[in-house]
Amino acid sequence: MKARYKYRIYPNHVQIKKFNQLFGCCRYVWNQSLAHCNQLYTNGVKRPSYVEETKQFITQAKRELLWLKEVASTPLQQSLKDLDQAYKNFFNSCKGKRKGIKVKPPRFKSRKSKQTARFVGANYKIGQDKIYLPKVGKIKIVGKRKLPSQPTSMTIVKDSANRYYASFVVEINPESLPKTDNSIGIDLGISTFATLSNGEKILAPKPLKKNLKKLAKFQRKFAKSEPGSKRRERRRLKIARLHAKIKDIRTDFLHKLSTNLVKKYDTIVLEDLKVSGMVKNRKLSKAISDLGWRQFRTLTETKCEKYGREFRVINRWEPTSQKCSYCGLRGGKKELNVREWTCLNCGQFHDRDVNAAINIRMGC
Repeated sequence: MKARYKYRIYPNHVQIKKFNQLFGCCRYVWNQSLAHCNQLYTNGVKRPSYVEETKQFITQAKRELLWLKEVASTPLQQSLKDLDQAYKNFFNSCKGKRKGIKVKPPRFKSRKSKQTARFVGANYKIGQDKIYLPKVGKIKIVGKRKLPSQPTSMTIVKDSANRYYASFVVEINPESLPKTDNSIGIDLGISTFATLSNGEKILAPKPLKKNLKKLAKFQRKFAKSEPGSKRRERRRLKIARLHAKIKDIRTDFLHKLSTNLVKKYDTIVLEDLKVSGMVKNRKLSKAISDLGWRQFRTLTETKCEKYGREFRVINRWEPTSQKCSYCGLRGGKKELNVREWTCLNCGQFHDRDVNAAINIRMGC
């Protein structure tokens, strides 16, 4: 299976200028090709193939635009390949060939958003603490993890907070952890992030909630600054860094929790929640987004596959909160403020979340 290893890199001032030039060229090739394809579709003409786009927007464009020759050609080619794949995903999603949520058509790239450039093949070299990129030079890389195999590709990423990363895609062999003969059901919630079927409750850090006042303060100052000024850019960078900090705190929590669960239990059962529909609730959308339910499920499922664990999902329409986990009696729908209840059939006293987690583990 494939895995991604991400490292922080620290380019110097000269290399930062070269990266900005590389990102700009990749963005130019993508946007020009996308505009051409949109015009063809508007006129009822089929989109050209990847080879034809490469000839038109790279080979021929270099004869007129000399600054395209100043960057490596591989990231430009990969940018067109990504656009070709984006169109395939969109059309397959429209035809029903692609599973999951509907994929939107490719959009134009902006210089203010995240920037990427991908290298493949022998276009880069990896040293002990540095990587060499053509027409950029040697860049310092920071990371304790060693790559398990030779990477198939490397992507240079610049996020909105002006941080640079090198992301490698490598092939790994799935490992099998020792059997524990334990299974667990997990009920996800808002006040308590996760309630386990053994009665344990896990609280989330909720980084967005803790930083809302600071974020609002930064956004007010940003709104008052003059568009295009250096002060506006400094304030935009402050907001981006705060958002990056919030994301890092949430991701770190979800990684540690999912890894801990996979090491302890052979079987992990979750409820199939439609998070995309739940966030449409204007009263709960911010709280749900702050928790990262979907990311937790993705991480847990991926790590179960990696370490040979079983991952199961039960139907979202199962009455996990209505059914008594002791005798099986379905007691009817309960309001959200009812956190504890007693079964009328067997007299068993239940904590709402723990009872739901037990029902999830048993598959209801």
